[in-house]
Amino acid sequence: MRQVLDVLQDSTIASKSGKDNRSRFWGVYKRVAEEHDGEFLERYTGDMDIVLVFSGLFSAVSTSFIVAMESNLSYDPSDTTNALLAQLVHIGLGNFTAAGSMPVDPASTWSPAPSVVRIQMVAYASLSMSLLAAFGAVLGKQWLGYYKSNRYGRGSQEERGKRRQEKFDGLVTWYFDAVVQSFPVLLQISLLLFGIALSAHIWCEQFSIAWVIIATTVFGFLFYSLTVMACLISPACPFQTPVSTVLRILGMDSKISS
Repeated sequence: MRQVLDVLQDSTIASKSGKDNRSRFWGVYKRVAEEHDGEFLERYTGDMDIVLVFSGLFSAVSTSFIVAMESNLSYDPSDTTNALLAQLVHIGLGNFTAAGSMPVDPASTWSPAPSVVRIQMVAYASLSMSLLAAFGAVLGKQWLGYYKSNRYGRGSQEERGKRRQEKFDGLVTWYFDAVVQSFPVLLQISLLLFGIALSAHIWCEQFSIAWVIIATTVFGFLFYSLTVMACLISPACPFQTPVSTVLRILGMDSKISS
């Protein structure tokens, strides 16, 4: 609040005639606050819209991928038919020992391969994070709407300004910026997990195609990691990401607390 007062006292925006210093201060404060809040709400509302659209499209793709792999987790009834036919063939050939050694119901001894279970776990984790990011984006839009409609309230110009400053201090105290920036991070982690699951699944099917997917996933991960490191080294770096923003906020907070 003291920094805001120092800036506004040096400002020439306020009219000098017909107003005392206190009313001029709160008049200029409202103008500066409106400009800041407009940019603040526009930026975060746009980010939440992007998260909602991308998470919706990505969840549809991820769900299709999971459904395509569902058959690997359940027993194929045709295997029972094939086993019974094989027994009949052995019996017809007089090979009763081989026919007796085959299980009558192969489904009783069947279980999915461990690799299939692990791939499905990663795929479901990717889908869950995508849905969690969408849920967070919905909450974020609600929080922004609440701040926009309740930041001033009713009362005199001074009371409205103090109420707005109290709301804004709450955003800083409760790390609103870091929380909202974490929703795109969840979406990016979901995309990485999807690339891992898809690479592992195709690896079990066809090595050549899997290498293409693995190379693309690794390149994307390395490129993203380098941009995050560049942003942490130089705050003036233009390749800002939600991860670099969150890490910078946490780093600044740790320095202040120490």
